[in-house]
This record gives sequence, C-alpha cells and structure tokens, in this order.
Amino acid sequence: MSLSSDKATEIACVLGEALPYIQRFRGKTVVVKYGGNAMVDETLKSGFARDIVLMRLVGINPVVVHGGGPQIGNLLAKLGKESHFVDGMRVTDSETMDVVEMVLGGLVNKEIVNLITRHGGRAVGLTGKDGDLIRARKLKITRNAPDLEAPEIIDIGHVGEVASVDAGVVDMLVGGGFIPVIAPIGVGEDGYSYNINADLVAGRIAEVLGAEKLMLLTNTKGLLDKQGNLLTGLNAVEVDRLIDDGTIHGGMLPKIQCALSAVKSGVSAAHIIDGRVEHAVLVELFTDEGVGTLIRR
Repeated sequence: MSLSSDKATEIACVLGEALPYIQRFRGKTVVVKYGGNAMVDETLKSGFARDIVLMRLVGINPVVVHGGGPQIGNLLAKLGKESHFVDGMRVTDSETMDVVEMVLGGLVNKEIVNLITRHGGRAVGLTGKDGDLIRARKLKITRNAPDLEAPEIIDIGHVGEVASVDAGVVDMLVGGGFIPVIAPIGVGEDGYSYNINADLVAGRIAEVLGAEKLMLLTNTKGLLDKQGNLLTGLNAVEVDRLIDDGTIHGGMLPKIQCALSAVKSGVSAAHIIDGRVEHAVLVELFTDEGVGTLIRR
C-alpha cells in the first residue's frame, strides 16, 4: 500500500528538519541518562533502544548511563528485605549492596544491552568498576538539630558520590564503534562498592568526555515555572535565578543542579526530557521544538 501524498510530505518534512541536526552533531558524544517510565514500559523500552541505535548509525556517539531503583526495590521485596530511605536515598548495607550490583550490573544492564543489540546496535555493558571508570567516595549525610552541639552524621551505608572518572575504557569502546551502557556503581579507596545516583554519574561522565549534550530522562515534562508552564532555552544565569527564587525545588533540584554543573564544566547543552514520550530522545535531538527543558552553556 502506497503512502498518501499528505503522509509522504509529512515524513519528508520530518527528515528534512532532522538533517541539519544530524550534520551538526555527527562525530559528537551525547550522554543519555536512562531511567523512569522509559525503563519499565515495553513500548518505550523498545523505542529508546531504536533511538540509540539510530543515533550511532548517523554518526553520533551515544553513551548510556542507567538507573534501576524500582527493580532493586522489587528484588529486595522478593527476598523479604525492607527498603529504607533517608533524604530520598536508599540505605544500603552490605547485603543490599550485593542486590544492587546484581540488579544494576547484571539484570538491568544486560537487558539494555540486549535491547540495543536486537535493534542492530553494538552495545557493551559495564559498571564504574570496569576499567577503573568511576572512583567513588562514601556519601555523608549531616543534619543539624537544635539540641545537638554538632551536626548529626547519618550513615546510609554503601551510597557514594563520584570522586573521579577515568573515561579511557569508554573512549576505547566508542572508538571501536560500540555503545557503552554504564551502571552507576563505583569503587572506593577502601575497595568497597558504592551505589551512586545515575544522574550524577551521567553528568560527570559527560563533563570528562567533553560531550556535546547531556540528556536526562524523567517522568515529568521538564522544568516548570510556578504557573506550571514548561521552561526551556535557559542559560546558567537564568537557572541560578530560578533556584534562588524557589521555582526549582524538591526532587527537580538535584537533577537541575547536575545539568547546570555539566554546562558550567564545558558540556554545550543539557536536556531534561519527558521519558514518557515515545522516541523522546530523537524528538529532542533532531527537531526544532523538542520535548523538554534545554539548558545552554
């Protein structure tokens, strides 16, 4: 069955709109943090894998960093282990860390690699422990209490932050035509494994690689103003002002700070995009309007 003339024209317009973006980003690195609904909805999962493969085929170098909090929680529940959180971070004892490594470094990571491979890509899964990619340090949480002379230090176990990134193994994979798929687990100087927030890992890897773009998939439309309208085309000064006046708050704040740090450290642009939209990565990358919040250097 042949296409109608209207449909053919629509497809031609979409391809024509994409062409200058493909030309601009060819040979550039784009770091994509994959998480949220896009990781659990089967249609969105398949669409994401196809988007990543297409990016590579047109000459862009995608690097995927993924989360997996819900999957970790599900397995812990099956094992009869209750999850506890402090300031939104999972308390991670040694037993829980074993589960984190199994889920992030095994189950989730290899599922993403398999999806990309099924759609014709060449993906390699790794954690921050491979090739000494991510050095971690233990994350310390402090709370001030009026009845204490000094801040209270809360130990949440094997939860870390990025101390340093050695992207040599990622450069080697990208140079060989592979798509790196990275689980956010690092190793500390003490030799222990640490679970690190995937947004933070993606941001630091984008900085070290000198990426053209950092794309963070979320379960929201992006950054909204106080009236609920989507904000985009922001620069670092404008974002700082929105933080100061309270527009950016709650769960969006650490994500925005991650994006802001990346653009201040040399990444050309950071995008916070709605992962609930099918093919959100391609729409944001190759169209004039996009589907999220753009923060420019």
